[in-house]
Amino acid sequence: MPRIEFYVLSTAMPGDRLRAACQLAMKAWRAGVPVFLRGSDAQQCHEADELLWRFKAESFVPHNLYEEDPLAPVVIGMDEQPASPQGVLINLSNTLSPHVDGFSRVIEIVNQEADLLTACRENFRTYRQRGYDPKRVEL
Repeated sequence: MPRIEFYVLSTAMPGDRLRAACQLAMKAWRAGVPVFLRGSDAQQCHEADELLWRFKAESFVPHNLYEEDPLAPVVIGMDEQPASPQGVLINLSNTLSPHVDGFSRVIEIVNQEADLLTACRENFRTYRQRGYDPKRVEL
C-alpha cells in the first residue's frame, strides 16, 4: 500500500505548485526513485516539461513526456499506466490517479486556491475511504 502525503503550500500561486513538484521530482530522482509527475491536462504537462529544463540552472533532471519516453527517470503524463513500478507519483491533477496502487508513494500538492482546496479535501476523504492513511505535510 503506498504512502500518501498531502504537501500543503501557503500560497495560492499555481506556479508555486509546479515548482514544488519539480523540486520533489529532482529529490526523488537523486535518491534513485522513478517519478511519475501527473498533470491535469496536456498544457500543464508541457509546462512541467519546460520548467524541469530550467528551474535549476546548476543541475539537470532527466525527464520526458510519457508519449516520448515512458521509461525516463522522471515521466510526465496524465492517466497512463506507469512503466516503472513502485516509484513516486507526484499528482497535480484534481483527481486521484487510477494507478495509485502501482506506486510506493503518492504526493498530492495543495495550494490555497479555493477550488483546489475543495478537490484536495475530497481526495483526502476518498483515500481514507479506500483504506489509506493520508498524511498532511506543511511546506
